[in-house]
Amino acid sequence: MIKYSVDNGVAIVSWNMVDYPMNVMNDDSMRAFHENMSKAIADEAVKGIYITSEKDTFFAGADLKWVSSLLKQDLDVAKQFESSKALNAMFRAFETCGKPIVIGINGHALGGGFEIALIGHYRIAINNPKTKIGLPEAKIGLFPGAGGTQRVPRMVGIEKAAPLLLEGKELSPEEALKLTLVNELAADRESMYASARKWIEANPKAMQPWDEVQKGKIAARNNFKVPGGNIQSPQGAQLLMPGTALLMDKSKGNYPAQLYIMKCMYEGLQLPMDKALVVEARYFTEILTRPEARGMVRTFFFGLNDANKGVARPKNVPETSIKKVGVLGAGMMGAGVAFVTAFLANIPVVLKDVSVEAAEKGKDYSRNLLQKRVSQNKMTKEQMEQVLSLIHTTGDVNDLKGCDLIIEAVFENRELKASVTKETEAQLAETAVFGSNTSTLPITGLAEASVRPANFIGIHFFSPVDKMPLVEIIMGKQTSDYALAVAIDYVKKIKKTPVVVNDSRGFYTSRCFGTYTSEGIEMVAEGVNPQLVESAGTLAGMPVGPLDVADAVALDLAYKVMLQTEKDTGEKIEDITGGKVIKKLVVELERFGKKNKKGLYEYPDNGKKYIWGGLAELYPVKAEQPTLEYAKKRLLHRQAIEAVRCLEEGVLRNPTDGDIGSILAWGFAPYSGGIFSYIDMVGVGKFVKELDELADAHGERFRPTARLREMASKGETFFK
Repeated sequence: MIKYSVDNGVAIVSWNMVDYPMNVMNDDSMRAFHENMSKAIADEAVKGIYITSEKDTFFAGADLKWVSSLLKQDLDVAKQFESSKALNAMFRAFETCGKPIVIGINGHALGGGFEIALIGHYRIAINNPKTKIGLPEAKIGLFPGAGGTQRVPRMVGIEKAAPLLLEGKELSPEEALKLTLVNELAADRESMYASARKWIEANPKAMQPWDEVQKGKIAARNNFKVPGGNIQSPQGAQLLMPGTALLMDKSKGNYPAQLYIMKCMYEGLQLPMDKALVVEARYFTEILTRPEARGMVRTFFFGLNDANKGVARPKNVPETSIKKVGVLGAGMMGAGVAFVTAFLANIPVVLKDVSVEAAEKGKDYSRNLLQKRVSQNKMTKEQMEQVLSLIHTTGDVNDLKGCDLIIEAVFENRELKASVTKETEAQLAETAVFGSNTSTLPITGLAEASVRPANFIGIHFFSPVDKMPLVEIIMGKQTSDYALAVAIDYVKKIKKTPVVVNDSRGFYTSRCFGTYTSEGIEMVAEGVNPQLVESAGTLAGMPVGPLDVADAVALDLAYKVMLQTEKDTGEKIEDITGGKVIKKLVVELERFGKKNKKGLYEYPDNGKKYIWGGLAELYPVKAEQPTLEYAKKRLLHRQAIEAVRCLEEGVLRNPTDGDIGSILAWGFAPYSGGIFSYIDMVGVGKFVKELDELADAHGERFRPTARLREMASKGETFFK
């Protein structure tokens, strides 16, 4: 675990967990750390301690299995509290040992790894801009529980500490130096160690600024002043009071980790360090019992890592090589696909539209994004031109010859898609894969136009492509493992997260996301105040309200999807949830949404958008309104029961994919860990009961499935 040596009075404690790709925090590594540090402290010949790593990274944070064990539903709370206190006491004993401790950060120092670095009296980092330093725990529903909430604000002040702790902001070595979280930069390992020796020699009796010598021993100061102002000071109060209000505005009170961080700072910074660390241990133990933490860690820590590694990729297919990609359609979506392919994957792209001029307009999207990066000094003009040279615009289908992968991104029209499929396939090799970027049309039906349905697959991007992290890959009935492997390999190359689903109208993401907007619109039709509908959506944890997002996606697009559904299935638009409202707005009133500045909202040229007043005339607001909590529940439960149906019908392969897709595709309440974690958080039994109540009041679309009732009766959950 650790390589230990003594060099002319300096003990070198160098992390080297040989059975792990990176150094990580777990029971075994902390035991080894204690043993080696205790040896160095007890050795009278050791005048100082240098902590570094033999690996390319310093310390990556917590061990996955260790984190999993801490988040068990039957966690022994009392035992965990003592364990957290013991870890903090161990770190505290090291920093008060009386010997100077220097940390040599030779690579990433994140989470628990950076908390180890914080016990040092001096930190030196190799100046590599790719190195990340910080405490990212808040991003996955936890917070730094090994002293991070106490040491960072004591070092840099409350104002500078807040984004590092609350947002999990990661810093480069230079940024860490500016904040004084790192004291010195070095060029390489050798110079870093030389600087460490020099500092140790110059500071034989180092201690932390929050400590002092009391009766011959180092102990916590009672009157330590936090940089920029203590909590009790006017400056400290001014920072924390509006900071709390801002946090509540951003989080809507849904993210317990951030609230606990604020509590740790508010309570802990009023106490000497030893007592402050007990406060932190108490809140850290408490957050481990929260379902939000379990859900977020499970999805963002485990599920996302597996998805990004390509866990769904068929193991029987060798790695594929994609050397040329064709994109059909240079609209917003096609232009975005061309950009990420050239910029992120460095793969040549043929961007085809009806003419070169139309394709060039699509290429302008890449030009504008790249020019912005040049203006921000994130790339040079030469680098921009190199990326642009990878995008070949054309109106000639013959230019698609030699493409290994086609991404079709034309209008959502079955006949048009069939036409371009036939036209394009005639130019392709037998091994080429054809991917359709449809958002709703079943892949199996679209593949009927293909002469190679085994190589036909759905590759569903989200807009804007350059910002949205998810790609939904849809398997048609005849799609082969080879086509799936190519699609996943491509998605990994463009640095997106792939989630694989089976075929269905709307697949998974569009089908479930559509229930959010349609339910919000249906609530308006019933006489619920539109502002209450919007507030319920955002306060429930959705990025924007259902009416707002319906306008942004475009009401006329929703109408076209409904028309296609009616044509394919026979289900009348008037019988689809929200269908009557959509039809009236689009057909009778030509209110298409944000695109023509008329929708459920009004979009004045010089002013802020507001809910269209005509809604109240069409659908009068009733005197008796539902409570906010009821409206929130209605919006979230409707999405969740649709996800359950997708799982039971085999559209979704597992609940984890459902959680990842729900958060990354349409922003379903991230604090819950995703749509299935949300059901577990509510409790399956309670969820079924509330669904029945909603079904009785608003329609059978809420009615629980037989399998869900069985789960409730047996006390089962979606995740152990």
